[in-house]
Amino acid sequence: MTKSIAAFQDEHGRITGWPSDRRRAHQLAILDYLTGLFEAGVSYDQGQVDQILADHSTVDDPTVLLRELVDGDYLATADGSYWRADARPGARPVDGG
Repeated sequence: MTKSIAAFQDEHGRITGWPSDRRRAHQLAILDYLTGLFEAGVSYDQGQVDQILADHSTVDDPTVLLRELVDGDYLATADGSYWRADARPGARPVDGG
């Protein structure tokens, strides 16, 4: 079941808060949304990741979002780079069509 994240977004679509642990389905929906902001097969440095999260959220501490993305295996990281865990940098994106 897909949960709506609308209750956690402002009028510009930015994430405004992190749901409590008892609302895990909403947390997962937000993580799916945030993962979609990163292009498959592209490597991002820390500054780029911070900027993407800052542009798409208004939470006081966006490092919470990054930690959840990495800990939840949505983003992978090594040597100061980040990428979508489902598509290593340089890998050909899987055609979903």
